[in-house]
Formats: sequence, structure tokens, C-alpha cells
Amino acid sequence: MTQRLSTPRPSAPGTAPLRTLAVLAFTLVLAACSGGGGDDRPPEPGDRAVARVAGETVWASDVKREAVAQGLIGEGEPLDVTSGLFRRVLDEVIDQKLLAREAERRGLDNSPAVQRRLMITHDRILGDVLVETVVNGTITDQAVQTLYDEQVRMARTSEEVRVRQIVTRSEVEATQVVGILSAGAAFEAVAAERSIDDSTRYSGGDLGYSTLDVMPKAYADALRDRPAGSTVGPFQVEGGWAVVRVEDRRRETPPTLEQARPQIVRYLTYEGVRRLLEDLRGRAEVDVLLEPEAPSSAQEPASAPAAPAAKAGS
Repeated sequence: MTQRLSTPRPSAPGTAPLRTLAVLAFTLVLAACSGGGGDDRPPEPGDRAVARVAGETVWASDVKREAVAQGLIGEGEPLDVTSGLFRRVLDEVIDQKLLAREAERRGLDNSPAVQRRLMITHDRILGDVLVETVVNGTITDQAVQTLYDEQVRMARTSEEVRVRQIVTRSEVEATQVVGILSAGAAFEAVAAERSIDDSTRYSGGDLGYSTLDVMPKAYADALRDRPAGSTVGPFQVEGGWAVVRVEDRRRETPPTLEQARPQIVRYLTYEGVRRLLEDLRGRAEVDVLLEPEAPSSAQEPASAPAAPAAKAGS
């Protein structure tokens, strides 16, 4: 799976207090770990002090980390301390610290419920740091290049087909479409008039370029050896009957390394976390105190990405 990043979205107007309270637990965790001290040592080389709240220094890296957590900037992107965005996030960090200090003054951090929430947040932060340290450190430029080269080799052996389709409700209607096309009617015009597939009828039935391995089986079987310019069908598909024209066939064109890099990094991160968890579960004693799930309910996590494929842009 991809690295789990708990990244709350930017607050809508009127919701800032709720988001700030949600982040309060994170601030209290840091305070608990550090004893709430006013350590003035920069947490990162070259860091810059940007504010002081009740004797505690706020660093530029603190503000940047909050901006990343909110999804306002990406991991590794710069954040100019003179920008309006920096000042807005700085104000939020100050508010968080003021709320945390007041919560401590009232002794809220000592309640069992809060301590439990702090422990959960503490574990989440440590888990993310472990992934950053162990997994992300293995995702080198060489690892990205190696996987990219493998995908390019695969792409060069596959072929893309560009097709147009007309989908009808019945085989009789599809056969009538074949007759109209045989009489010389333009495929695009017939698609606009007779196809029941609203997603393609107004573009002349154009499905763009795809490789056969990602097409539904009915389409792949019908198109496997048909040359450009041929009309295929009718054949039954989900929701009706299809008549298809092969517009073009070409060797798949892979994206550039930079275009493919984000997907490759996500995949390598997913694989790294999967292997790490597999190792940890193999060495730990884990007892799930619940009844096993029914087999029909088991499914792959929605967050799990597919292996990166070097696909051309349509």
C-alpha cells in the first residue's frame, strides 16, 4: 500500500476551530515528548525561528510541516517565509500552541481519555517516521530508473489500438448499423445518431488508444487481429451490442521518466511498506480478538495502487 499520510484538507470557512482542535492532539504529543521545553536549538540544519509563543520557539520547519499535513504544499516543496501562505499557516500553528498550553493549564492532558488519544497519535507519528526513514530511504533515483526501464521494455512489446464504437440495445439494431455503414455513412455521424453510449456518442464513438490487455474481454477478442480501417461486429458487450471500427494500431509509447516518476515512487513506497509490515507481523505476536470475516467480504484495500504501467497519453 502507499504510505499512509494523515493529511487533513484545508478548512472551509467556519470549520477552522474543529480542524485546530483535531491537530491539538499532535501538539500535545510533541509537548509530552519534549516536556514542553523551550529548546532553542533548530530542529533542522539552517532552520529559522519565526515566532515565540509563551517562551516556546516556532520554527519555519514547523510551519512547513503543518502546510504539508494540510495538503497545501507537497512533501519536499519549498515554502517561502515571506509568502502569504506561510503567514496564514504560521497563525494556525500559533493558535494550536495557544490551545495546547491552555489545555495543559487546565490539566486536560492528564485525563485517561486524552492520554489514550495521545498514545495513538504518538504511534501514528512514529510509524510515519519509520516509513520515512526505512522505506523512503530505499527509493533512490537508481531504483526509480530501474523500474522505469523495465516498464519501457514491456511497453515496447505491446500495441495500442484506437477504436470507435456504436452501441445498440439489440443485435437487430446493430446489424442495421452495419448495413448503414456499408452503404457509405460516416461512422461518427451514425454513432451520434444511434449509439446508446452517452459517454462516446457525441465524440463519434471515439474510445481513444488502449492496449488489448486493459479492454473488456469482448472487445479484446473481437479486435485482436483486425487491421486499421476494418469494421468489426456486431458482438455482445455489457449493456448491448457493439459495432467497432479500428482507427489505428501503433506501438505503445511510454511516458518520460519525469512523467512516470510520481506513480513509480508511490508503487515503490507501497511495496516497501508491504514488505516492512510483512516482516514485522512475522516476528510479532498479534492476536485479533474478532470473528473472522466472511470470505465474500475480503477485498483488496482501495488505496493499493496497481503496478506502474508505461502508458502513453491519449
